[in-house]
Amino acid sequence: MSIRNGIVFVVDDDRSVREALSSLIRAVGRHVETFSSAVEFMRYDRPDAPACLVLDVRMPGLSGLELQTEISRSGRPLPIIFVTGHGDVPMSVRAMKAGAAEFLQKPFRDSDLVEAIEHALVADDSAREGRAEMAALRRRYESLTVREREVMALVAKGLLNKQTADELNIAEITVKVHRRHIMQKMQARSAAALVLMAQKLRGDA
Repeated sequence: MSIRNGIVFVVDDDRSVREALSSLIRAVGRHVETFSSAVEFMRYDRPDAPACLVLDVRMPGLSGLELQTEISRSGRPLPIIFVTGHGDVPMSVRAMKAGAAEFLQKPFRDSDLVEAIEHALVADDSAREGRAEMAALRRRYESLTVREREVMALVAKGLLNKQTADELNIAEITVKVHRRHIMQKMQARSAAALVLMAQKLRGDA
């Protein structure tokens, strides 16, 4: 699988490295944007599109690992492929634990970087879809009334209509009405689908 409209960002303080990486990435049909420092990249207004970052570890000022931390805090996650000529095991472990997509030590094969980029773009596209689906799910949930949310929570626990009615001290017919409204608002085709939505909203899935 390949993402058609992906963007590759390159951050490296060495101009010759930036140019070489840019040439390679363009050669495989990818749009690329280059930056000479982490600060320059942080000031850039990233477009809303699948993307990944090819990042040098050691740079003057903000290092690659520090930029990784800043991106993680920004709320706009981005797959990062680290490239370095000075890597060591602790550094690579730290980067991977923090969510790096790949850690390549120079010299590396062009094909290894291209493959890592393709995997990162697919991963970012999938993650973006997941975030969009969760945002839509939260909007639907927010459209529920307070009582509907209470009913939904009990349904998600597996309670039957009568049990839900007893729990909330309301009539069973009222529970049925609430359930119908919940199913419509949440766009759930079945009770099982509604339970899965509730789990996702709780962060269980």
